[in-house]
Amino acid sequence: MADASSIKILAFSGSSRKDSLNKRLLAVAVQAAREAGAAVTLADLRDYPMPIYDGDLEAASGIPEHAKRFKDMMIEHHGFLIASPEYNSSFSPLLKNVIDWASRPEPNQKPLVAFAGKVAGLLSASGGAMGGYRGLQQVRYVLGNIRTIVLPDMYALSGADTAFGPDGTMTDPKKKDLAMNVGRDVVAKLVKLA
Repeated sequence: MADASSIKILAFSGSSRKDSLNKRLLAVAVQAAREAGAAVTLADLRDYPMPIYDGDLEAASGIPEHAKRFKDMMIEHHGFLIASPEYNSSFSPLLKNVIDWASRPEPNQKPLVAFAGKVAGLLSASGGAMGGYRGLQQVRYVLGNIRTIVLPDMYALSGADTAFGPDGTMTDPKKKDLAMNVGRDVVAKLVKLA
């Protein structure tokens, strides 16, 4: 059994908004994963602009530079913490696009190398009553279909527009602990699998 210090987790949000509630929630899970001993890379998809997946574009010029860089980062990590906003009862096109590009095969790579056997913890934040839960179910389905181990306990934070103080911390200790559990659980699962 490995110790947590050898575990590398990539954390990112399916929102590119600067003041995204999902980014705030993600930061709580990241803190917990780091406190559990894992090395966590926090990435902002705004820093990796990529075109909408297009098979003709891929055939003509391969995987775009930013998509390849993000895919390589996914390959280098053992697991993921993903905070996904809910758009019209589904998840964001930004997140779907990242998944689509990262799933594309390249020469001398195993199929789905960025996803197969990785462990993912999922969170969502929304001002609504369901906290983005419907969108999380779809993220779970997509990731599970491409061989990612998605932890059963997802956290959907309802009323997220009033859940954070001015400094970005969560004001309700019970809700904060639920978000932190996602970060802790990813580390614990990866330690068991190592």
